[in-house]
Amino acid sequence: MFKQQPILGIVVPCYNEEEVLELTVVELDAVLAGLEKEGLVSPESFILFVNDGSRDRTWPLIADLKERYRRVSGLNLAGNVGHQSALLGGLMTARRHADCLVSIDADLQDDVRVIRDMVLRYREGCDIVYGVRSSRQRDTWFKRTTAEGFYKVMEGLGLRIVNNHADYRLMSRRALDELSRFSEVNIFLRGMVPMLGYQTGIVYYERLERAAGESKYPLKKMISFALEGITSLSVKPIRMVTAAGFAVFAVSIVMAIYGIVSNLTGRAVSGWSSLIVSLWFIGGVQLLSIGLIGEYIGKIYREVKRRPLYIVERELPPAVRRRGEGAVREQDEAEQEGASAAPAPALY
Repeated sequence: MFKQQPILGIVVPCYNEEEVLELTVVELDAVLAGLEKEGLVSPESFILFVNDGSRDRTWPLIADLKERYRRVSGLNLAGNVGHQSALLGGLMTARRHADCLVSIDADLQDDVRVIRDMVLRYREGCDIVYGVRSSRQRDTWFKRTTAEGFYKVMEGLGLRIVNNHADYRLMSRRALDELSRFSEVNIFLRGMVPMLGYQTGIVYYERLERAAGESKYPLKKMISFALEGITSLSVKPIRMVTAAGFAVFAVSIVMAIYGIVSNLTGRAVSGWSSLIVSLWFIGGVQLLSIGLIGEYIGKIYREVKRRPLYIVERELPPAVRRRGEGAVREQDEAEQEGASAAPAPALY
């Protein structure tokens, strides 16, 4: 048991979420109020909204909410960097002020009530607590089938990944400190977090309908996200290309022997069908192989350049007293404008 109440931070990445943001604040603020009343978390607990280069009024709304809700803070990124980088930026920023952090999307599809269960598991000693969907009955057949196929592919590649878990999780500051040592630019948090190896727990919940606005993950982004996850964490796909090359080579040797024997026995029949099929097959395999190899080369290119994952334009920090310093940090005094670029995660 803790001698003191832990400071809980809730990190919410936002991209064009002005329609749902008011509802999100009400829900999350009520959750923190309830946890504080039970004595499970510190009154200094907070919510950090990360604006990922939204084109609507998301950031002005976050700044306005900070004035109206004492628990609200904000982080404005200089441009759109994508969900995973924005989420990581929020986690790395908020860990300075909290003992544990919960990451959740702004659309309220993840049941906020299980945050209490996450905190309880954290107080029992878990450094990482995953929010896992209990079922996918609300999904369309296509989305359910592709999602299940994605997790099976990831498992088949030997990756440690939690089935039906997205980015709804709790992490202790110790776990976040270790995550900050991961220096890669191509990030896939669902596969990186299980690599930490700390004591973990799981809480189950039923995914809800989106409260407002539109989904930020159309089919194109879903495919790109899946490809990013697979190629960021495993080299098995490129080894499969090598294996396919050997297999095609073996088939070609067999076909060559068959052709020679057919000629010697006088059973050779000229025809274009087999030739055309063979050419298309070999050509398709070659293009697929070149594309996959190019994907890995592109990732190497990004890693070598070491560009920052995100750049902070402005931070509106929470009023948090750092234990042992004996002073309360007021929100307005700690606002930062034109923050310097954040380097790779290991350098925060």
